[in-house]
Amino acid sequence: MNKFEEIKAERDGLDVLPDILRYAQSGWESITDDDKVRLKWYGLFYRKHTPGHFMLRLRIPNGIATSNQMRVLAGIAREFGREELDVTTRQQIQLRWFRIEDVPEIFARLADAGLEHRQTGMDNIRGVMGCALAGMTLQEVIDASPIVRSLSRRLSGDRAFSNLPRKFNISITGCTENCVPAASQDLALVPAVREALHGTQVGFNVLVGGKMGSGGFTPARSLNVFVRPEDAEELCVQMIFLFRDHGSRETRAKARLAFLVEAWGLERLRAELEQRLGRCLEPAGHDLRRTYESDHIGVVQLRQQDRYAVGLAVPVGRLRAAQVEQASDLADAYGDGTVRLTSGQNLLFSGIAGGRLSSLLSEPLLQTLRHDPAPAVRGTIACTGIGLCDLALTDTKNDALAIARQLAQQLPPCHRPLSINWSGCPAGCGNHHAADIGLQGGKARIGDTVQEVYQVFVGGRAGVHARPAQPLVAQVPADQIGSVVARLAEAHAAGADLLEVGASVLGLESETKTAEQAA
Repeated sequence: MNKFEEIKAERDGLDVLPDILRYAQSGWESITDDDKVRLKWYGLFYRKHTPGHFMLRLRIPNGIATSNQMRVLAGIAREFGREELDVTTRQQIQLRWFRIEDVPEIFARLADAGLEHRQTGMDNIRGVMGCALAGMTLQEVIDASPIVRSLSRRLSGDRAFSNLPRKFNISITGCTENCVPAASQDLALVPAVREALHGTQVGFNVLVGGKMGSGGFTPARSLNVFVRPEDAEELCVQMIFLFRDHGSRETRAKARLAFLVEAWGLERLRAELEQRLGRCLEPAGHDLRRTYESDHIGVVQLRQQDRYAVGLAVPVGRLRAAQVEQASDLADAYGDGTVRLTSGQNLLFSGIAGGRLSSLLSEPLLQTLRHDPAPAVRGTIACTGIGLCDLALTDTKNDALAIARQLAQQLPPCHRPLSINWSGCPAGCGNHHAADIGLQGGKARIGDTVQEVYQVFVGGRAGVHARPAQPLVAQVPADQIGSVVARLAEAHAAGADLLEVGASVLGLESETKTAEQAA
């Protein structure tokens, strides 16, 4: 067994809570290496780059939080951290810069607010994703958020789900606009319709085996299964158990569901799932997803009469405590009291009366977090980056933010969507393999020094016709990546297919050119 399997075999991660409380008394220096791993079962992350300070990841099902819950998170960030909150690509919130001594109080406040943090790291089911406008968008055929919430409650704190071979990502949505990246999920339920004996049945088609890390982007594949809404949760549970019992536990790089699909094939996987459910599964129905991808940014008409949503771009997903408090106040004053998070690291207000839109759009917060951002700001996603993540090799947040702002000033007005995704390492938390322009951080010796560099990818997609981005340039120094991204963004704005024009946009002959030539 690898070392992580040994740690889990010795003691379940959910059993670490008494130790967390003990470490809160004895200090972070007393935490054993094995328990630094187990902390992640409670969403608590020791960061080697910030000794003495920790990160906490919250579980926000469907990305929908109440205004009060967001205020609690802002208060924790203000009182115990450095007033920073990050929105992740799984519609979750991460808090940083607090000490282990503060954890018991933080956990108590989260519990009082109904916020869950267990099993948000390591070999667990991560936050279950869904359309941020579930139950409201006109582009939805079924509201999947009750399924997401019920499944999330079932998973949390249950040891049946706390020892998987690796992490397991799930999305469930009835939205047809590809607002969540189904193609990169281990298990994705997407809107579909099927003709039945008693009429048309709306439900979900099942996709399996998607992933970003562990060797790159593998788009999820159809299992040729249609599932009715009332059966969706149990199907998810049995697929999780199937992965738990049969997924590889030897090499972690080969431990995702995608590798079990590769080893078994879809037919065997489907047959095993049927056996566990004790019934035959219906074949896939007609996929109702559109060919485009939506981020729900801007003013969006809702299905409720005279009600709208307003989506705001949060540059690289980073918020200040004061901004979260202001957003919570605006959600109460203008909307339905919820703050909704998207997979693009942005936030939405919902339930706004038409007559109050202009007033909301003039609020000071919306002059910073805009509903009408430049394409480069709107489409930029970035992982945490070096200094705050143990795996990252580059300063993705700051690099991405600087270049997005530069492009907003530099590029001509363009209505063509542009995605620029930044990951600080091959794990791909920034989903860089599914973007128009993808950047993967690394280190390389250039001349006499080791520098931060980026590998450049182009032409990725995450929707119905998902495809991995293709490598373009192997190593570009971080201090020169801005000019490379600018040239690619200019070509994209002019209508070019970056996958077709490739390295010619940069004046290069092939993707193997050196960093000096790329710059």
